[in-house]
Parts: sequence; C-alpha cells; structure tokens
Amino acid sequence: MGYLISETTKEERERIVAESIGNINGSCDGCMAGLADMYQDYIDGKKEISQINMEFRARYESGIDGPTREGCGYEIL
Repeated sequence: MGYLISETTKEERERIVAESIGNINGSCDGCMAGLADMYQDYIDGKKEISQINMEFRARYESGIDGPTREGCGYEIL
C-alpha cells in the first residue's frame, strides 16, 4: 500500500493519519488534535504528507508564524 494521494482513498488516508499520530484523545487533554488538523489537507487529497511536513519544518526553522510551546502541545499564533 502506498501513501500518495493517487494511491489511496480518503478513508485510507484518514486511517494512515490516525495510525501515525496514535490516540489523538490521549492523556494530554486533547493536545494532539491540533496535530491531526495539520494533516487535514492530506486527508482531503489537497496536499501530500511530504509537502505538509516540509511546510511545517520551514516555518519551525525560520520562526515565521511558527508554533509556540504551550503546556504539552503547540499553539499556532
């Protein structure tokens, strides 16, 4: 099984994200939900996972519009 949008259905992409992230309702009072939202464009077939990850890394390394640490999760300012 592939991970590219062209190789998967929306349901398969939802499962891929859910399995990769783990329990998004975990013991960290819902802090993983923001991470799951980050991959919504992949689930919807708009962007590949690699593109989303590269965009996140670029914001993180440059500090431009990057996330700030808030408790156990990240908050986008």
